Amino acid sequence: MPGRPLPSPPLLLITDRAQARLPLPALLDAAFAGGLRWASLREKDLDPAARRDLLAALLPVARRHGAVLTVHADLDAARLCDGLHLPDGPHADADVATARAALGPAALVGVSCHDRAGVARAAAAGADYVTLGPVRLTASKPGYGPALGFGPLRDAAALGVPVLALGGVDAGCAGDCRAAGAAGLAVMGGPMRAADPAAEARALVAAWAAA
Repeated sequence: MPGRPLPSPPLLLITDRAQARLPLPALLDAAFAGGLRWASLREKDLDPAARRDLLAALLPVARRHGAVLTVHADLDAARLCDGLHLPDGPHADADVATARAALGPAALVGVSCHDRAGVARAAAAGADYVTLGPVRLTASKPGYGPALGFGPLRDAAALGVPVLALGGVDAGCAGDCRAAGAAGLAVMGGPMRAADPAAEARALVAAWAAA
């Protein structure tokens, strides 16, 4: 069974310190001050100990703002925060079940998906949400694609699991994503590269609310 509902607003900030203009604790503090309430630590190049150290530095920031903090692809680290984001794959059902058993019903468990079949697998496994992308071409991952567009997003939204639109997503397309059935947005490069992450966050929150 799915665990907790999505944070409000349902806007997921995925970290990438290689793009970040500020140290991640300061960047997340600004983004949360701007109204975001959910971030996921993605830094896959870090060894597990370094990832846990960074997570420990980010947790007080999230707690100060009443925000949710999850982690990508590291079950042990996820025990320290609010949930786990998993990669797509043929064993997504087992991975979701393992995460749920380890983390309990209150944890957020999500899956990265790139097509309808992946969303269907994650939905059947009981994931709380999926990301689907790239909806548009993205500067964060040049050459990653092709862009799916809004049609597959609309199809995936009918499969019974909340879908976050990912890839080239910004305030300007929030309305199109929501009209296509997205339950939320997942963003990386815009807030990471922003000179003013709080302003970037405010724009995303306002665009989603107005959509």
